[in-house]
This record gives sequence, structure tokens and C-alpha cells, in this order.
Amino acid sequence: MTIRLTLALIASAILPVSAQAPEVDDPAALAAALQRRYAQVHDFSARFVHEYDGGALRLRATETGHVLIKKPGRMRWRYESPERKLFVSDGRTIYSYFSEDAQVTVSAMPVAGDASAAVLLLTGKGNLTLDFRPSHVTLPDLPANAVALRFDPLTPTPEYESLILVVDREGLTLRQFISTDWQGGTSTFRFTDFQENVGVSDSEFIFTIPDGAEVIRHDANPE
Repeated sequence: MTIRLTLALIASAILPVSAQAPEVDDPAALAAALQRRYAQVHDFSARFVHEYDGGALRLRATETGHVLIKKPGRMRWRYESPERKLFVSDGRTIYSYFSEDAQVTVSAMPVAGDASAAVLLLTGKGNLTLDFRPSHVTLPDLPANAVALRFDPLTPTPEYESLILVVDREGLTLRQFISTDWQGGTSTFRFTDFQENVGVSDSEFIFTIPDGAEVIRHDANPE
């Protein structure tokens, strides 16, 4: 899974976690309500379960961990099980640390001209109503009190085919985020224990490369 695909998947993490319920029968109105609430969320923390199924290699995997997000573009994804790994961005550089391999990959945060609409959401510049075409979708395991909204990017992107947000009908609490790639793979994030606008410290997004770690660079910094 590429860094840019990972960013596309996690972009939903700064979407709204609660709001006054709109007319859920109208996907455009629901998308607009999500966008309005999204603008009010400056940071948050949550537990997550990440499930991946399918793709060219027919992979199946389930991982769990904790995430911190802070606009603009700062994030800390700590995977705890079954493999410990860490993805940190300070808004300019992305560090991917695989502790078992003692390896760090360093990449530049995509700029506006290179990033997908989903990545722009992560940096606080995207818009659900302007960058996507929303529509309702039916899921087999959709809770009775939830609604699923599919977002197709107006500008095609190689990272994913479509995104789906699952939210509560009352309050628009974000429950799931589903991304489908062009090879038939489905990546699902399930979020719990949301805490929004809690004043997450900038220090959470500082990453120091461990001594002795192998460093693979994809950024412009030759160090």
C-alpha cells in the first residue's frame, strides 16, 4: 500500500464526528452538512480497526491502533496489532516507521497540484460538495440507525475508485470509512472513542528517526 493511498484512506479521519441531522434522503444535503461540520473540527483522537480485503494479491488483514489528527495535515497513526508501526506527518513530511524491520521511509507531503481531493481534505483544503459526487449506497451490515454515503471523485485518481462514509442518522457521528481501489480491494476503517477539538499538542507530530534505523527517502532532502 503506497503512502499516497494511505493518505487517501485516512483523509476521512478529520471529517465531522457529530452534527445536527440534515435531510438524509438527499445525498447532496447530507454531504453539505458533513462539510459544514468538518470545518469545525480542528483536531481529534480515536481508536480504529483497519480491515483490508481483496486487491490483486487477494490479501486479507485486520489491524488495530490509535490515531491523532490535527489540521493542517498533521497526523499520527499508531498501529498496535498485529504489527507495530507508526505513520507520522508534521504537515510537510511523512515518516513511516516499521519497528520490527528497524526501517523508516521519509516522503514529502503531496502538494496541491499532486494530491487527490481526499488528501486535500486531510490538509483542510478539500470540499466534499465540490470535489466529489455524493450518492446513497446500501451496505449488507449497515446498522438500522446509520446511513451510508458514497463519494466518487469528480477528478479521477489512481489511488482509489470511491469512498464511503457511514454515519449515524441522528448527529452524523462517523462510524466507518470505506475505500475501494481499482484492483477490487476494500479498505475499511471503523472508529470508536472519538474525542474532538481536545487541543492535541504539536509535539505529537514530531518524529525523530531512531539510531541505527535504515532510512529510505522519497523526499527532496538528501540528509
